[in-house]
Amino acid sequence: MCGIAAWFRLSLRKRRGSLMRVLGFLAGFAVVVSSIPVTADSLSTRNRTTLFSSQLEVLDGRASSQYANSIRLQPSRVVIPSAANTGTQYSGNYSGEFLEMAKSAARRNNVPEDLFLRLVQQESAWNPNAVSSAGAMGLAQLMPGTAQYLRVNARDPYQNLDGGARYLRKQYDAFGSWRLALAAYNAGPGAVQRHGGVPPFRETRNYVRVIWGN
Repeated sequence: MCGIAAWFRLSLRKRRGSLMRVLGFLAGFAVVVSSIPVTADSLSTRNRTTLFSSQLEVLDGRASSQYANSIRLQPSRVVIPSAANTGTQYSGNYSGEFLEMAKSAARRNNVPEDLFLRLVQQESAWNPNAVSSAGAMGLAQLMPGTAQYLRVNARDPYQNLDGGARYLRKQYDAFGSWRLALAAYNAGPGAVQRHGGVPPFRETRNYVRVIWGN
């Protein structure tokens, strides 16, 4: 009896071990099976992302082609303005010491160089000792009152040119036009204001025409 009981207990332990191995296998298989949908879903997501990206590239290419060929769809072009119109270029023969001084005065006061050189050419023909019948003096032909207003010595070439360029710039700032600034330089800002433009004076109109051009 003892031998039979021992055999029975041994057999029961073996069966129990086999059962545990079977259960372990089934549990592992369940884990593997449960992971399959997740992997498939991940693959499906990646495939959809790749497909969507390729479709976007196609659409972008088509849109780019249509955009390039359609004037209506293109944005308005930004036109960068060139330098402000300042009349004709300076073509005088003078090349003396006051030429660079005049250019420097123009740059310091934000006045177009060619325009200021033409003004000096017309005003004094580059004669630092020029005096008009009205009393204007020097290279830029400053009136005594204007020189006093600008706080410059009209008899000094450097100060005369600097004052002339500064005064011309003030007229441009006031009227927004180099053509009107020239008219104001010659006839006075009050005359330009009264006439709403270049005054109908022969001298002033000729002055503007010579310096500014047609």
